[in-house]
Amino acid sequence: MRFIQLWTNKFRNLTSERIPVDNRQVFLIGPNGQGKTNLLEAIYTLCYGSSFRTNQLKDLLCKSEKAFKLEGIYEDDSLQKHSLVLEYKDSKRTVYLDGREIRDRKELIYNIPCIVFSHDDIFFVKGEPEQRRRFFDQTMSMYNPLFFDDLRRYRIILRQRNLAIKENRQELLPIYDQQLARYGMAIQNERTKAIYEFDQIFPQMYQKVSQTDLCVHIEYSPSWNACATQDEVIQYLEKTRERDFALQTTSSGVHRDRFIVMEGTQNFSQTGSTGQLRLASLLFRTAQMAFYEKKTGKRPLILVDDVLLELDHQKRESFLHLIEAYCQAFYTFLPDEHYFSTMAEEGSLVYTVHEGRFIADEG
Repeated sequence: MRFIQLWTNKFRNLTSERIPVDNRQVFLIGPNGQGKTNLLEAIYTLCYGSSFRTNQLKDLLCKSEKAFKLEGIYEDDSLQKHSLVLEYKDSKRTVYLDGREIRDRKELIYNIPCIVFSHDDIFFVKGEPEQRRRFFDQTMSMYNPLFFDDLRRYRIILRQRNLAIKENRQELLPIYDQQLARYGMAIQNERTKAIYEFDQIFPQMYQKVSQTDLCVHIEYSPSWNACATQDEVIQYLEKTRERDFALQTTSSGVHRDRFIVMEGTQNFSQTGSTGQLRLASLLFRTAQMAFYEKKTGKRPLILVDDVLLELDHQKRESFLHLIEAYCQAFYTFLPDEHYFSTMAEEGSLVYTVHEGRFIADEG
């Protein structure tokens, strides 16, 4: 699977032009602020219906505009061509696949697997627990529609339970507790299995690229770690209702789970250097790629946004070797990062980006 052509209209600072991208490798070269990352964001938004930089689609509008439109022509694994269109107008997102409106985002996210490498990934390692939960939930949702469904249902029930707590509707809690326990335990069990498998990949990657013996791995600490069944969760929720009413929220559940990056027996976010944490964040994404391929037998599309400059030559070579398993890759580089030419396969596409325009390198 790969995109053949992209088109943006009134999206960020990008000019309205059709950009041929029918290649396994596409390189975007230019100074900061010219639109390189904006094109990656447009691709990601087409793939998932949301941005990796903001939670608000209105933030993607070109200055003073009230609507934007994205279009991608892509080729699937059987070499069939498809049209994917996303429109944002009147504060509403609409997505069309081959002219048919996609009403459930679930159908969209399983259409084109996409993984982005960005500077903000470092918060998966040193940021708040919510950011690591989001990373692992995204990783699992990429290959497991049942997990995605359970997560979506859990969030709905959680909002309803929290509202009942705020309104002191105690008679509703037994019903919500049963549903929360059902979907929550399914999520907890799947997370337990996934982290075990993820840890068969990530630590070895870190040692290989860092060229150290550091044992960097992930530990999963469930909020309901003392509960093994739905009934035990229901009992626990009953016992902690007084606390929930005092806090005006549901104080336990998979929305409180913790994923901790460890180095041996120590919290790596507290002991690792900035360089080590940055490398670990890159390898989170690399392991995500490998994990996805292991689960599905398919290779993702990757977006690599100005993250290689901080790696020395040796680490960069090892890292690039690990991420070779993609169906298509878009890389952004600053003009002085000349080493990108050693990465390019014969015939790779290279664009110079200037003020939202993409000029093909004829060389």
